[in-house]
Amino acid sequence: MANANSGVPKSLPAAARNGTPQNGSLVVCFGEMLIDFVPTVGGVSLAEAPAFKKAPGGAPANVAVGISRLGGLSAFIGKVGEDEFGYMLADILKQNNVDNSGIRFDPGARTALAFVTLRADGEREFMFFRHPSADMLFRESELDVDLIKKASIFHYGSISLIEEPCKSTHIAAMNIAKKSGSILSYDPNLRLPLWPSAEAARKGIMSIWDQADIIKISEDEITFLTGGDDPYDDNVVLKKLFHPNLKLLLVTEGSEGCRYYTKEFRGRVPGVKVKSVDTTGAGDAFVSGILSSIASDLNLYKDEKRLREALLFANACGALTVTERGAIPALPTREAVLRVLLKAVAL
Repeated sequence: MANANSGVPKSLPAAARNGTPQNGSLVVCFGEMLIDFVPTVGGVSLAEAPAFKKAPGGAPANVAVGISRLGGLSAFIGKVGEDEFGYMLADILKQNNVDNSGIRFDPGARTALAFVTLRADGEREFMFFRHPSADMLFRESELDVDLIKKASIFHYGSISLIEEPCKSTHIAAMNIAKKSGSILSYDPNLRLPLWPSAEAARKGIMSIWDQADIIKISEDEITFLTGGDDPYDDNVVLKKLFHPNLKLLLVTEGSEGCRYYTKEFRGRVPGVKVKSVDTTGAGDAFVSGILSSIASDLNLYKDEKRLREALLFANACGALTVTERGAIPALPTREAVLRVLLKAVAL
């Protein structure tokens, strides 16, 4: 397995030069969509916040919108409450050209809410309202099977694995996608307060690990999933997290960029420097960036040069998202990413 040198490419990435990926490769995102309530000022606790601004969120929905903003084709499958927030979220997907035909509305449960505090360092703390929320009550019989079968890439997280019936629905959707030839993309998106215990979280996240073709994790998630091992040690990543069927494992390092691992090679791509306001949605924007590139070239991960270019593009997507508050409102357009990359190449 070769180890590539890091460094920003001196030309604009091909993933950016090639224009909008309108080749019909659909990315279907499965899971939760909710309302994030974000303090209007940073660096305060929930109790100290003078006011909150509502922002649509939920990692799989963020990814679906992110792909659409970048010019790709995306759909979202999930469940919200039959309430004002649920209808608002479905409408936001529609406004962002995301196929929302896979959304279901629960008359007996509310749309999930999350209050997100922004600490002085820009990192987040969460308080969730899900007792239970509609997304947890998604049933297998409510799945849009035909929509899943159209997916070139099927993307999901781990929050939908926490409770039944949603867990069984998630696994059924994965199996349908796999049998239909979809690439399975997994971002665990660890939210420890939502799980019964740390051990339950670790077991739940790893229960579907070996089925994914693409996995994106953060440094903190490596430490958690390996029981405290060094997240920067390639041997730890390769021995404990890289499984035989995996096509691409990505490790995000915040502003420092990302690492990539395939069966043939591994390396690191530097981040794009910006002034951080709110890190909410940065990882989802990164996922949107790389999946939009793979959707336009399903063998991209086999070519290291093209993969590195696509990952620089994804890093720029993540960087732009932290310059504004909230997740979906901050997700960048393709044009905005190109402008940032042109500046990075010029430096």
